[in-house]
Amino acid sequence: MAVKIRLQRHGSKKRPFYFIVVADTAAPRDGRFIEKLGTYNPLSVPATIR
Repeated sequence: MAVKIRLQRHGSKKRPFYFIVVADTAAPRDGRFIEKLGTYNPLSVPATIR
Protein backbone atom coordinates (compact mmCIF):
# COMPACT_ATOMS: atom_id res chain seq x y z
CA MET A 1 0.00 0.00 0.00
CA ALA A 2 1.57 3.24 -1.17
CA VAL A 3 0.49 6.44 0.54
CA LYS A 4 0.59 10.15 -0.33
CA ILE A 5 -0.01 13.40 1.48
CA ARG A 6 -3.00 15.03 -0.21
CA LEU A 7 -5.32 18.01 0.01
CA GLN A 8 -8.92 16.87 0.53
CA ARG A 9 -11.28 19.59 -0.74
CA HIS A 10 -14.14 20.86 1.39
CA GLY A 11 -16.10 24.11 1.46
CA SER A 12 -18.61 25.43 -1.01
CA LYS A 13 -18.29 26.40 -4.65
CA LYS A 14 -15.59 29.07 -5.15
CA ARG A 15 -14.81 28.98 -1.38
CA PRO A 16 -12.33 26.10 -1.07
CA PHE A 17 -11.05 24.79 2.23
CA TYR A 18 -8.72 21.81 2.45
CA PHE A 19 -7.85 19.08 4.93
CA ILE A 20 -4.25 17.84 4.72
CA VAL A 21 -4.51 14.05 4.91
CA VAL A 22 -2.46 10.89 4.42
CA ALA A 23 -4.31 8.64 1.96
CA ASP A 24 -3.75 5.47 -0.04
CA THR A 25 -2.92 6.26 -3.68
CA ALA A 26 -5.87 4.12 -4.86
CA ALA A 27 -8.41 6.08 -2.77
CA PRO A 28 -10.37 8.93 -4.38
CA ARG A 29 -9.33 12.51 -3.56
CA ASP A 30 -12.20 13.17 -1.16
CA GLY A 31 -12.59 9.54 -0.09
CA ARG A 32 -11.07 7.36 2.58
CA PHE A 33 -7.96 8.59 4.36
CA ILE A 34 -5.60 7.15 6.97
CA GLU A 35 -4.88 10.23 9.10
CA LYS A 36 -5.75 13.93 9.12
CA LEU A 37 -2.63 16.09 9.53
CA GLY A 38 -4.09 19.59 9.47
CA THR A 39 -5.97 22.19 7.45
CA TYR A 40 -5.19 24.68 4.69
CA ASN A 41 -7.23 27.81 3.96
CA PRO A 42 -6.07 29.50 0.73
CA LEU A 43 -8.61 32.36 0.99
CA SER A 44 -7.33 33.91 4.20
CA VAL A 45 -4.65 36.59 3.92
CA PRO A 46 -2.03 35.25 4.28
CA ALA A 47 -3.04 31.66 3.51
CA THR A 48 -3.10 29.63 6.73
CA ILE A 49 -1.82 26.12 7.36
CA ARG A 50 -2.53 24.44 10.69
